[in-house]
Amino acid sequence: MKQISLVSLGCSKNLVDAEQMTGLLEQAGYEVVSDESEADIMVVNTCAFIEAAKQESIDCILELASYKKDNPDRILIVTGCMAQRYKEEILKEIPEVDCVIGTNDYPNIVKIIDEVTAERGICRVGGEEIICEGLPRTFTTPKYTAYLKIAEGCDNRCTYCAIPYIRGSYRSRRIEALVEEAEKMAEAGVREIIVIAQDTTRYGIDLYGEYKLPELLKRLCEIDKIEWIRLHYCYPEIITDELIDVIAEEDKICNYMDIPIQHCNDRILRLMGRKTSKAQIEELIEKLRSKIPGVVIRTSLIAGFPTETAEEFEELENFVEKIRFERLGVFAYSQEEGTPAARLDGQIDNDTKLDRQDRIMFMQEEISEEISNGKIGTVQTVLVEGFDEIIKSHYGRTYADSIEIDGKVFFKAKSRIPEGSFVKVKIEQATAFDLFGTEI
Repeated sequence: MKQISLVSLGCSKNLVDAEQMTGLLEQAGYEVVSDESEADIMVVNTCAFIEAAKQESIDCILELASYKKDNPDRILIVTGCMAQRYKEEILKEIPEVDCVIGTNDYPNIVKIIDEVTAERGICRVGGEEIICEGLPRTFTTPKYTAYLKIAEGCDNRCTYCAIPYIRGSYRSRRIEALVEEAEKMAEAGVREIIVIAQDTTRYGIDLYGEYKLPELLKRLCEIDKIEWIRLHYCYPEIITDELIDVIAEEDKICNYMDIPIQHCNDRILRLMGRKTSKAQIEELIEKLRSKIPGVVIRTSLIAGFPTETAEEFEELENFVEKIRFERLGVFAYSQEEGTPAARLDGQIDNDTKLDRQDRIMFMQEEISEEISNGKIGTVQTVLVEGFDEIIKSHYGRTYADSIEIDGKVFFKAKSRIPEGSFVKVKIEQATAFDLFGTEI
C-alpha cells in the first residue's frame, strides 16, 4: 500500500476538491497520511487567487520538494489553481515536481498517479470544463460541519480577479444531486452545511434559466438532521426579495450573509467591473437589516485599487463607519497578471495599500468590539466545537460566526459536552472577536 499525503491551500472551494481527491485515493487503496515526510506520493492543492496565496503555494511546493533529497523516488504532484495557471513555469522552475494536474483534471488523479509512476514530468491541464457528481469524498472539516459546493467557475469577470481564467465559466450542479449529497452529510453526522460557490446567488441561471438558490435552500431545509444552513459569497446585485424572504422565513438558515462588496465609491466600483453602486449597496443593507432580524453581514473590501485617490479611500472609511458591518475583512489590492485591472495606469505603491488596509481594519476592530459588548447579558445558541484543556473551557460558534474566519464563544459548563452539540450560553464578557460566558 502506497502512502500519500495531500496538502490543500486556499479557499473552501479548493478544500472540497481536495476532499474529493482524498476520497478517490482512499477508494483506490492508498493510505492517506498527515506527515508529508513519510509519504511516497506528495500532493499539494494550490491557490493562485492573490500574490500572497501564490507565494504560500510556492513555499509549500519547495518544502515538499526538499523531502526528495533523501528519497528521489518520491513523487511530487501539484494540483489546483496554480497548476492550472502556471503549468509550464512550475515544471520548468521546480524540476522536483513530477506532475501538474489542472482544476478540471483532478477527478482522474488515481489514473494520473499510475502514469507518473512510469514517467515523470507529466502535465494534465486543460481538460474540458466539468462539474463533478458522485465522487467519493473524505471530509477534513469537523464531523458536524461540511461545505456544500453548489457550482464551479465564475461569469462575473471582475477586473481584478483571475478566477474565471483559472476555473472557467459558471456551472451549476443539479438540485437533486445537491440534496442527495446533503442528505448523505446529515446521515454522517453533519449538522451545519455551509453553501459555497464563487457566487452562490447566481446558482441555477446557467442550468435552469433562472436563479434557483431560494428553491435549493428550501429543499435543504427539509433535511431533518441538518440544523444550520449558512450562506457564503452572495453577490449583492443578485440578492433578490425572494432570497431575502426565504432566509427570513426558514429557521434553519442562519441569519448570516457573506456579501463581498469590495468598495463603495461608484467610480472605483465601475473600474472593478462590479454591478452595483454605493446607493444600491446601502439600500440592500437597509433592506436586509429590516427584513431579517439580527442579520449578520460579512463583507470584504479592497484597499488601494489602481487610481484610488485619498478622497475615495476616505469615502470608504466613512462608509465602513456608517454601515458598521458585523464582520469585515480587507485585502490590499493584488496586481494579478492577465487581469484588466493589472493593466491600469495609476497602480498604487505597496506601502500606501498596506496603510489603507490597516486603517480600515483598525476602525473595524473598534466597531467589532462595540458590537460584541452589546451581546453581554444575552443568551446565545452555540454549536460546540471542543474543549480547551489549557484554559479549561468549552468553545464553539454562534450563528454569527462561520468556521475558521470568525470568532469563538468560550464558555464554562458543569460537565463535558460532546462536539457538535447545541447549547445555550449566557454571555458575560466580550472582546472584539470572541465572547465568554456560561452554559445555562
